[in-house]
Amino acid sequence: MSRALVVSADSGVLPDGSAGGGTIVVSDGVITAVGDPGNVTAPAGADHVDAAGLLVAPGLLDIQINGGFGHDFTHEPEALWEVGERLTASGVTSFVPTVVTSGQHERDGLRAVLAQGPPGEYRGATPIGVHFEGPFISPDAAGAHDRSALRLPADAESDVAGWSAETGVAMATIAPELPGAADLMRELVARGVTVSAGHSAADHDQAVAGFDAGATYVTHLFNAMPPLGHRAPGLAGAALVDPRVTLGLIADGVHVHPAVVRLVAAAAGPGRLSLVTDATAALGMPVGRYQLGGRDVVLDRSSVRLAGDGRLAGSALSADQALRRFRSITGWGAAETLGTMTSVPARLLRLADRGALRVGGRGDFTLFTPDLDVVATFVGGLPVFGPWA
Repeated sequence: MSRALVVSADSGVLPDGSAGGGTIVVSDGVITAVGDPGNVTAPAGADHVDAAGLLVAPGLLDIQINGGFGHDFTHEPEALWEVGERLTASGVTSFVPTVVTSGQHERDGLRAVLAQGPPGEYRGATPIGVHFEGPFISPDAAGAHDRSALRLPADAESDVAGWSAETGVAMATIAPELPGAADLMRELVARGVTVSAGHSAADHDQAVAGFDAGATYVTHLFNAMPPLGHRAPGLAGAALVDPRVTLGLIADGVHVHPAVVRLVAAAAGPGRLSLVTDATAALGMPVGRYQLGGRDVVLDRSSVRLAGDGRLAGSALSADQALRRFRSITGWGAAETLGTMTSVPARLLRLADRGALRVGGRGDFTLFTPDLDVVATFVGGLPVFGPWA
């Protein structure tokens, strides 16, 4: 039997990122109409959601998340679906689970869970492939990663033999200055994998060589890379001025100073800035000790850090918190802010059916208050969080 849903809100975010009419129609999981209330015809028998006073926006995409709610994807891949269900409370409808530097067993583990698919009654956010953040990163910029598990891109043939978009690899972070990095980047891009430059000690020219080889993203700009210098701009400076490159940013007020967040916003504009959470198992949990890639991390009241040396190790940031904090820092409007976790990451990952409220797209959307608090989340036209779930 055909399922139809009509949602009417005060305003919506259109495919070009602007605000506009707030009525959408979803039939069998696909958006069939978008527009002003007076210009949309409701199918017979459709369910109606009256979202007066709210903003209807594309569902959020978090393209760098290591786990959450006590679970670490690198060592607990079976927790993928539990985490996915709970992410809907923060407006997330799609996500890219991230595996930090580890062994082949861990990398294969999460892909196997993805390949098996969700349990029959799954009502959560959709994982859209794995992000391998390592092992091809620099020992000089490894951050919280296990240096003993690092590998050189020049020796990567056996490690990446099965990596492709078709086998569930959405993204790979590679340090562009390492031996063999450019060749590996070109090979992965040819296989449909989005390549990101990160965890890198690259200078400006080495970074540009990585972009020339096909890297189109930068993993958590400014973190795990040399600082921006006026004579040595490094990876951060190269990325800021290169229109080919989308900038990943953790806007929790800890990883990057608010003044620098404003600098990035001004330099990149709405089209090149991708907010991520880089959330760990500490997401949604009380102050305490958790795991990231087999290493102990500690959640305090403001950050997640490696036990022992205090280095930053991901975050406990949720997607909706990231949006609100970024907006408060930059003063961007709702549509521009939402684009950083909708249209921008969807375009980066070539997901034509997500990231915008457009006819033919997936019926993934989120209802927000004007202050960007999440009220309800829908995946494939089905309510998965909020009063209609």
